[in-house]
Amino acid sequence: MENRLPMPIGDKITNSRVLITGGAGFIGSNLCEALIEQDNEIVCLDNFSTGKRENIEDLLVKSNFQLIEGDIRDLDVCKKASDGIDIILHQAALGSIPRSIDDPITTNDVNIGGFLNMLVASKDAKVKRFVYACSSSTYGDHPDLPKLEDNIGNPLSPYAVTKYVNELYAKVFSELYDLETIGLRYFNVFGPRQDPNGAYAAAIPRFVDLMIKHESPKIYGDGTQSRDFTYIENVVQINQLAATTSNKEALNNIYNVAYGENTTVIDLFGKIRELLSKYDPEIIKIQVEFVAERPGEIKHSHASIDKAKKLLNYNPTHGFDEGLNKAVPWYWEHHNKLNG
Repeated sequence: MENRLPMPIGDKITNSRVLITGGAGFIGSNLCEALIEQDNEIVCLDNFSTGKRENIEDLLVKSNFQLIEGDIRDLDVCKKASDGIDIILHQAALGSIPRSIDDPITTNDVNIGGFLNMLVASKDAKVKRFVYACSSSTYGDHPDLPKLEDNIGNPLSPYAVTKYVNELYAKVFSELYDLETIGLRYFNVFGPRQDPNGAYAAAIPRFVDLMIKHESPKIYGDGTQSRDFTYIENVVQINQLAATTSNKEALNNIYNVAYGENTTVIDLFGKIRELLSKYDPEIIKIQVEFVAERPGEIKHSHASIDKAKKLLNYNPTHGFDEGLNKAVPWYWEHHNKLNG
């Protein structure tokens, strides 16, 4: 905790000691990869419950990268990982609305208990800034579009409850202990390293994986539900902006992280099918299977990003189509690599 470097100012994290919790996960590993090349010392904390060692395999040999295999539910582990750290990017959580409905206890233990542990560890280690992942699920049943940060409804799942409680705890810690916090409400992030497997896989990698295998993806409901799909590079950008901003008005606040446009799930299916058919013409023949709606899901998700633009100078570089044009080839190559 001694001899810390000055807080970087600008749009990039540089010359800092950064702890990334959940650093072996989809978003966390992309953050690790970006920050390791910017003259930072990176500590990755992960218990590999959903993260994968392969996501950080290339980083393990680097002298400025440290892996701590541990669980955020263990306060001692959190304190060890936070010691001497300048900035924390807290990504560790148990995602998925369906998972939280199936197992609310574990979701609560990780997402609330683990989050509180990280806040306590940050306070005790005198971390300069704590940037944490929130969720668009916090908007619950509020009907207005686009979603504005101050207008939220009733949560529709245990997962949504946990992510809202995170925001409340962060606000209390910022006020009581003078801990600088910024929360980022992610909207349907997608891109390289997002896991297509498992019962709780996100739509884009799941659709891609099934269509490569010439199988029909399932759409829950009629396909007219819409999401503000957000490419991973936009998320990396805003994490760095949040961690380095010198704008006092921006601190201890919540921001939507999205591109600011929404796409229906049936249109998503069509776009992925078209992109994959360039590699395999047979894929264009695949049809979707419609099944019953899932409980706890919101119908439409569309974010206003005006607040992030104003206070954080957030300017997303990748729209939905551009992101998909980068993500689908990565998935095609990754699938072929794994399957010979």
